[in-house]
Amino acid sequence: MTTQHHDETPQPAETAPSAADRSTPPAVGVVMPILNEERHLREAVDAVLGQDYAGDLHLVLALGPSSDGTDQIAAQLCAEHPAVRSVTNPSGRTPEALNAAIAALGDTDVVVRVDGHGVLDPDYVRTAVELLDETGAANVGGLMDAEGVTSFERAVAAAMTSRLGVGASRFHTGGEAGPADTVYLGVFRREWLTRLGGYDPRFVRAQDWELNHRIREAGGLVWFSPRLRVAYRPRPTLAALARQYRDYGRWRRVVARTHSGTINARYLAPPVALVGVVAGLVGGVLWWPLWLVPAAYLVLTTAGGLSVRDPRLEPRDRTWLPVILPTMHLAWGWGFLTSRVRIEQA
Repeated sequence: MTTQHHDETPQPAETAPSAADRSTPPAVGVVMPILNEERHLREAVDAVLGQDYAGDLHLVLALGPSSDGTDQIAAQLCAEHPAVRSVTNPSGRTPEALNAAIAALGDTDVVVRVDGHGVLDPDYVRTAVELLDETGAANVGGLMDAEGVTSFERAVAAAMTSRLGVGASRFHTGGEAGPADTVYLGVFRREWLTRLGGYDPRFVRAQDWELNHRIREAGGLVWFSPRLRVAYRPRPTLAALARQYRDYGRWRRVVARTHSGTINARYLAPPVALVGVVAGLVGGVLWWPLWLVPAAYLVLTTAGGLSVRDPRLEPRDRTWLPVILPTMHLAWGWGFLTSRVRIEQA
């Protein structure tokens, strides 16, 4: 992936000691919400413990009610590494897991969020701390660099890092460093999480976007940098991918209801596509030219999928893309249009 670095450093948004002013690097706490992550958990934890960071760093695993071997692996990791410990999260909900892990961190200046299927680059924490110093940001984040193992997962990864799959989202597709509405996962100044009360437990999904919105509303800076990269492991089946994107759409609608003015054309494209495809299929029974609408969408996603540029794709992987792209678009649109979750304003 080709990205450009931003050459100008903004003035700090608030006074904070720079790395040069500290005798030791700030203490960093990493929080990881866990639910059914037996496949990737050890890899994710090893990436945290292998960070090239000179300061104190420890990790808290927030364990939901997993139905696989996740808890056993977590117990082994805690026994093997003094820097790793766990807390329970009976609800299994991500925001509650994150808040419980943050509360268990103790005295740390910086909080890093990582998921149980994410793998940090070795310099991720060090670079993030440097960026917090340089920019004065409340939260910094970078690329959600999807990487698959199986043929299907590689195709999903290609779709998730393409504009045809996810639009012009910098944390998916890359771009210049600078202020952003939201970033992937995030590395936070602890005082901002304390000031805003952490993650809103009402948001089962989209809790990152919602928290970053509150940070910006409170005058904080959210900063994107392509120097920060997290390898993301995609869902392994089409059904799991459809559920994931349905939930994304459903909860993005909740954010839009709760925080007015937070919707834009990129978020409306999937529901518009779904309405167009369904209306064309049904209306074509009465007036056949309407069938051209779903036909055009099929041609676009098929041709676009087969032409996605990703050196990691093998020829057989590309055959999945004409199925994966519509699944992502239409499942997101279905979730958005059928969302019935309403949250009372606090």
